[in-house]
Amino acid sequence: MTDELPVTKPADTSVPVHPLLAERWSPRALDPTAEIGDDALRALFEAARWAPSWGNTQPARYLVGRRGEETFTRIHAALSRGNSGWAQSAAVLLVGVARVVDEDGEKLPYAEYGMALATQNLVLQAVAEGLVAHQMAGFDRDVVRSGFGVPAEYQPMVAVAIGGQALSHEELPDRLREKELAPRTRKPLSELVFAERWGRSPF
Repeated sequence: MTDELPVTKPADTSVPVHPLLAERWSPRALDPTAEIGDDALRALFEAARWAPSWGNTQPARYLVGRRGEETFTRIHAALSRGNSGWAQSAAVLLVGVARVVDEDGEKLPYAEYGMALATQNLVLQAVAEGLVAHQMAGFDRDVVRSGFGVPAEYQPMVAVAIGGQALSHEELPDRLREKELAPRTRKPLSELVFAERWGRSPF
């Protein structure tokens, strides 16, 4: 079996969708030499900043570090064992943090939803910049909170590895190599979208 990876892995959609959506996927084989320039990095967070949010409350915040920086090292140390091996090759590691309590001490409505929208914007901007991004739930939120002094009204939600895609999967263990080469799949629309009554699909 060749160790070369597909250059792209477009989604197999029932009708055409925008290339940014079709080409977005979450590789683990990252180029350890790839770098992200200042303008491209700033563009990721500008994209996140302009995501919609409930009442324009803008709950998304980010911790970010480039490979070789202390912040990168500290975020990497908080990743689960399953993520830390491959994520060390990322050009950038970040943690998305949601403000979940407002200035009056009340729960901020839809904070997690706003965080998700902002991060999706960020990931799609990464695709537009010719980069790849892999979002991760596997990290220690308490380590991030204590290590970076995250206030109590904020909740670390997601870690993201961003960089250039590697052309080879030889550095990955077998179980991850199989995932890297497997086709992308999703449930059919008939299981996801309903009309007239639950379970009756218009598609």
